[in-house]
Amino acid sequence: MSNKVAIIGSGFSGLSAACSLAHKGFDVNVYEKNELPGGRARKLEENGYVFDMGPTWYWLPDVFENFFGAFGKTPSDYYKLVRLDPSYRMFFQNKEYLDMPADYESILQLFESIEPGSAKKLDKFLKEAAYKYQLGINNIVHKPALKATDFMQWDILKGAFKLDVFRSISSVIRRQFKDERLIRILEFPVIFLGAKPADTPALYSLMNYADMSLGTWYPMGGMYKVIEGMKQLAGELGTTFHFNAPVSGINIRNNLVTDIQLNGKSYATDYVLGSADYHYIDQQLTPLPYRNYSEKYWEKRSMAPSALLFYLGINKKLPNLLHHNLVFDTSFEKHADEIYKQPKWPEEPAIYISCSTKTDAQVAPEGHENVIVLIPVAPGLSDSENITEHYYHYILQKLEYLTGENIKDHVVYKKSYAHSDFITDYNAYKGNAYGLANTLKQTGFMKPKIKNRKVKNLFYAGQLTTPGPGVPPSIISGMVSARELEKQFNMN
Repeated sequence: MSNKVAIIGSGFSGLSAACSLAHKGFDVNVYEKNELPGGRARKLEENGYVFDMGPTWYWLPDVFENFFGAFGKTPSDYYKLVRLDPSYRMFFQNKEYLDMPADYESILQLFESIEPGSAKKLDKFLKEAAYKYQLGINNIVHKPALKATDFMQWDILKGAFKLDVFRSISSVIRRQFKDERLIRILEFPVIFLGAKPADTPALYSLMNYADMSLGTWYPMGGMYKVIEGMKQLAGELGTTFHFNAPVSGINIRNNLVTDIQLNGKSYATDYVLGSADYHYIDQQLTPLPYRNYSEKYWEKRSMAPSALLFYLGINKKLPNLLHHNLVFDTSFEKHADEIYKQPKWPEEPAIYISCSTKTDAQVAPEGHENVIVLIPVAPGLSDSENITEHYYHYILQKLEYLTGENIKDHVVYKKSYAHSDFITDYNAYKGNAYGLANTLKQTGFMKPKIKNRKVKNLFYAGQLTTPGPGVPPSIISGMVSARELEKQFNMN
């Protein structure tokens, strides 16, 4: 076999895999159905506003450092990173809010001021979370997770009890902390992992370590600067990119991929690495006899939330908001049930507000604010203009209440984005935004595999496979899948 690789999709996992394989001397071609790289992490530029269409949180900075470091680079070679302080603001009832300091001692003091004795408990909780982070991020998530024995190493087995995979994070938190505001601060990082905190393994307290110890960062210009940096690096390493290039099929003969279909033509390749939506590649692009899973299998998967997003350009400054704002002034338990237990459009949802102009003036015209509002919602719902308009008025009222300002008359740019958009733009299964839920039954080797079981030169990466949803896991996923592809190449 020669070494030509076709990567389908140019999100974080696709770019990560492209860099990894090009660095190893593979002839890498990336095929992206949209006109820009980034997948869900594309940017939207309109009327002087620059919106990150997908991820807006920059957590786990060491993952980015390790990625660029693998090629003798640093993030600063491609973008300027600043640490946010406070990291974010969390709103509760009656406009009460707490700001999360960047300084660790200040976090302990904040907890102690709210609930005496909680600083010591938090310090112990985060030391345990640090252990989970070091073993999890530096070891476990880099496993290909093709079989259970991938995790049969002494350091993993020795630490299995400390990893806390059989208790829920909610039970661990609520046993130690009583104030509902502190509980909400500690539970919120797992919201987008795909299950209620009561159903999420306590292993994921590692996200609290990421939040409170490693901090919240921002690449000036927006998260898309990371995509631009990764694409630039991939190009420097020899990757060729094809945009407006939706792959329509994968041709397989004698259990080997022979070529891909694009615009009615065939393009020969020695390997395919699918970093676009796994379900779409498996069920739509792959011929039936060679699919890794059945449609019934996919129907049984638990999905992380989808999202209803609003991108708003506002021609005035808004007080009382930080860069990141989480609004929990309604019953989150009810909202969570409407996502995970009885899927439906929520009545009074919690919301996330990004106002990146609080940090970065270049993403909006002078004197304006760049605002993104996200409502987590169940995957698989049907959206319509009436539904999005209903929630548009809901979030406008919420913004006006929190800021004390008239906003509806000052919105000069507006775009909504929901399930049907995720399906159209990304072929997203059930209109998912965040991929596969990180439940106990979908952890490690129980996730969809990064390697096709019947076709030895077909691989997968991204948020529907190992290690899971989120930007850092997707970057790691691309590297892991590339490594497995290289192993297969060396066996031939």
